[in-house]
Amino acid sequence: METAIVIPTYNEKNNIKELIKKIFTYCKKCHIFIVDDNSPDGTGREVLKLARSNKKIHLVKRKKKEGIGKAYIHGFRHVLAYQPSYIIQMDADLSHPPAKIPELLTQIKKNDIVIGSRYIHGISVINWPLTRILLSYFAGIYVRFFTGIKIKDTTGGFKCYKRRVLQNINLDKIKSDGYSFQIEMNYIISRFGYKIKEIPFVFYDRHLGSSKMSTAIFIEALLRVPFLRFTFIKKYFKKYSRKK
Repeated sequence: METAIVIPTYNEKNNIKELIKKIFTYCKKCHIFIVDDNSPDGTGREVLKLARSNKKIHLVKRKKKEGIGKAYIHGFRHVLAYQPSYIIQMDADLSHPPAKIPELLTQIKKNDIVIGSRYIHGISVINWPLTRILLSYFAGIYVRFFTGIKIKDTTGGFKCYKRRVLQNINLDKIKSDGYSFQIEMNYIISRFGYKIKEIPFVFYDRHLGSSKMSTAIFIEALLRVPFLRFTFIKKYFKKYSRKK
């Protein structure tokens, strides 16, 4: 297995079939791992139907909804057992374009992590209200100010990792969720000195289903940023690193 794609889901039945079809259009050899938080709309059952006719589709069941951070960590642990060369993470709502997957896989060969960026060339977001665009954009400035990382899109969730990056991070110590999960992962990776590359893409807001974003998730991200910096400095290798 060269490439594994990890996609957390909760009530994404209306999107998941189209998403999987589009992914295989651009990456026929990819294995797709849907990490479903026991969606009441039957997302998991829909994935199982698709998996019966395609062995590259995998359902990773979780008992309940606990947030996107825990879902990603669960998914990463699961796929690492297969030892893929590359691990992609992306959303299930079609906001992350599968057409960009080949570019992620090209760039990852020369880097340790490749990030699909909404802000590397200005602001590339479609169908968001202005308030949310400004909130997201200035959140990135806030994160860069506190942490010193150079990443433009600090809260984006469209990424490709080399396997060793996730193997060397102590995933058990990642406690953040929502926006702050992406921030924490980016900060740790930056502090370890891994080579990071951002590539531009246009983010389209979901057209089916409802957003999982909430005020609580945003506040968690704001409060988590200063904590991350000071905690990381104090417990750098002890908390986050595995033996390489």
